[in-house]
Amino acid sequence: MKRHDTFYVYIVEDKNGTYYTGYTNDLEERIKLHNNGYGAKFLRGKGPIKLVYGKEYRYYKNVLNAERSVKKLRRREKEELVGRYAKNK
Repeated sequence: MKRHDTFYVYIVEDKNGTYYTGYTNDLEERIKLHNNGYGAKFLRGKGPIKLVYGKEYRYYKNVLNAERSVKKLRRREKEELVGRYAKNK
């Protein structure tokens, strides 16, 4: 895997309102995979999913650290993050 490229931390929301956080180097393709039942087992059968947050990083290590940080957030904190993302979109 390339260490210097474009990587993304993202949050998607399933049809039940549950958030899932992940990272990828191709955000558009990852969303398609999730909606087609591939990718994370957690999301299988829970589609359609929609992207509610995404942030770009240039370094692999930074995206891993960011994903870990977002996953540790409480639901309320994730909702605030998603809300700020929606306003800036």
